Amino acid sequence: MTSTVTAAAVSKNFGAYQDAAVRDPVIITKNGRPRTVLIAYEDYLRLTKRDRRVELTATLGDDDLAAIEASAMEGDLDHLNAELLTGKHAAD
Repeated sequence: MTSTVTAAAVSKNFGAYQDAAVRDPVIITKNGRPRTVLIAYEDYLRLTKRDRRVELTATLGDDDLAAIEASAMEGDLDHLNAELLTGKHAAD
């Protein structure tokens, strides 16, 4: 369960809140408003992996589009295509 604590409380007992953040995020407030969140390092890594650079295909040039069309997935990754077609990953 996420905890909400004041910055002053965290300052006085940082170790305890650091340990608590390994289990669940700790929301730290300042002047009664949420300001920061203390989270486990593993959670941080998981969240940063979600960051992606997204571009519109309309911005790709002809050379880029040709390279994409000519690309092929490595044979040892064919099982990923199979997941799209079977079981819980089946296309609707």
